[in-house]
Amino acid sequence: MPKSLFNIRIILRFLGHLLILEAMLMLICGGIDFLFKDHTQLVFLQAAGLTFCAGLFLALNGMHAKRDIGKHESFVIVTLVWVLFSLFGALPFYLSGYFNSFTDAFFESMSGFSTTGSSVLVDVEILSKGILFWRSLIQWLGGMGIILLSLAIMPMLKIGNYQLLTAEVPGPVYDKIHPRVTVAARRLWFLYSGLTILLVVLLRLGGMTLFDSICHSLTTMATGGFSTKNTSIAHWDSAYIEGVTVLFMFLAGTSFVLLYRVFCGKFYKIKQNEEFKAYFYIVLVSGIVLSTALFFFADLSPVKALRTGFFQVVSIITTTGFTTADFSVWVPGIRFLLIVTMFFGAMSGSTSGNIKIGRIVLYAKISHNELKRDVHPNAVLPVFFNGRAMPATLIYGLFGFLFFYILLMILSVGIFFAMGLNMEDSLGVFLTSFGNIGPGLGNYFSNFFDLPDIAKWYSGFLMLVGRLEIYTVFLLFSRTFWRN
Repeated sequence: MPKSLFNIRIILRFLGHLLILEAMLMLICGGIDFLFKDHTQLVFLQAAGLTFCAGLFLALNGMHAKRDIGKHESFVIVTLVWVLFSLFGALPFYLSGYFNSFTDAFFESMSGFSTTGSSVLVDVEILSKGILFWRSLIQWLGGMGIILLSLAIMPMLKIGNYQLLTAEVPGPVYDKIHPRVTVAARRLWFLYSGLTILLVVLLRLGGMTLFDSICHSLTTMATGGFSTKNTSIAHWDSAYIEGVTVLFMFLAGTSFVLLYRVFCGKFYKIKQNEEFKAYFYIVLVSGIVLSTALFFFADLSPVKALRTGFFQVVSIITTTGFTTADFSVWVPGIRFLLIVTMFFGAMSGSTSGNIKIGRIVLYAKISHNELKRDVHPNAVLPVFFNGRAMPATLIYGLFGFLFFYILLMILSVGIFFAMGLNMEDSLGVFLTSFGNIGPGLGNYFSNFFDLPDIAKWYSGFLMLVGRLEIYTVFLLFSRTFWRN
């Protein structure tokens, strides 16, 4: 596209301000290390200094930028924000000495910001408190969205628009809660923060330390799955903690726009929302089926089977990735059910990853209409979703997403297979990376330390594409995007 039509300065300005914000957040983690008298205080000072300088350089080069943001600038900003945040977010990990290479540090950082939750760490309990908190914080930031945060707390930029928002918010349909994007962003972040604080209190009452409660609340609401313990939630072996975590994972997998309206007293919105009803019944039926299978085939007591079954179903379908059991050793039939739920994801507009229940519902409706069309070929059969007829452009986008998803899965499994992974591991790494889930299959169920370096970088790319749902990233590789 002609340079005169592309507002490069506003991109630099936006990226610069956000990197300065990231540097300030690093200092908070350094302060936590100071309070706990850990040894990585200097690490966060160094990382914050480098990040601040980079942000200042970009912001100065973006001064006096015109504030007009079009679709082209929106897609570039969203993609570059996530890449730069992950690259600079890797600095505390790399400088701390806990990671063997920058590749490992970047993998951990991208896994955090994309809320994937996959890790290369064998022992997380040796990490300093600051590094543990940084792992949790970056997931919390990535859960609701970095762009959404910037629109909520940096109105001085005066460049907020819904093109930026919809390029980052996951799901096929975004429902506005306010005409002004900054107001909408603040309301969503206020709700997100409020639920996080409530979860901190409930986990603290369950016996967690205050630090563990905060870290797990951040990663639960983000559906991220990073834990401060090697055995994740299983460390506490508490029915109360598991129950509270299941409830808030389920809430985090619900559309935050729907949650906001419910908290405003509009309870009828739940009944009207087809996606929520499908989400609820899929979780309920899958949990019952898995619990029953665990009772009969895994030699668990009825109570333990219910606890494990519902916890793992909600954890996987919301792409949180917390574990209370090693499901990689379960019989194939039980593992197959979890693999199916890996494809789903939770609701559109939630912090979960993968395809989303909304798309599943719409695919089912479109398929049903096609069956009707075979009998009545001239019938006009609109697709309704939550009481509204969906435009043809959205239908085309749905099938474009499905095509790219299948194509990317085939290519990625082939790429991982060529890198030396077996077929099960290759499929598992793709599903967990693109779906932002966390646990994989086979040898990469809980740890990705042995994944080849080049596979870690490609896996990081899949995490980014999955978090931004294909189009936002892939458009940047389109010749048409840059031509016009």
